[in-house]
Amino acid sequence: MELLFARNELNEKPKKVQLDKIKEELNKDGQKIFYFDRDNSHKDMMALVDALEADGNNVYFREVKYGLADDEYMYEVHAL
Repeated sequence: MELLFARNELNEKPKKVQLDKIKEELNKDGQKIFYFDRDNSHKDMMALVDALEADGNNVYFREVKYGLADDEYMYEVHAL
C-alpha cells in the first residue's frame, strides 16, 4: 500500500511512502504521530489503521482542519 505524507507547502507535491516503511518507523520508536495528505482516500486510511492495529498497536485517527475551506484538512494517525 502506498500513502502520501502531508505537504509542507500548499503548492508542492506530497511525498509517497510504503506501509512497510511506516511500520518500520513505528517499531523503531515505539510510538509515532504521522500526518497524511488529503489526497489519500478514506478507504486507504482505514486500511492503514487496520494494518497497524493487526500488529498490536493502538491507533488514533482523525481529520485535522487547518483552514475554513472544505479541502483544507489532513489526516493524523497516532500509533502507540
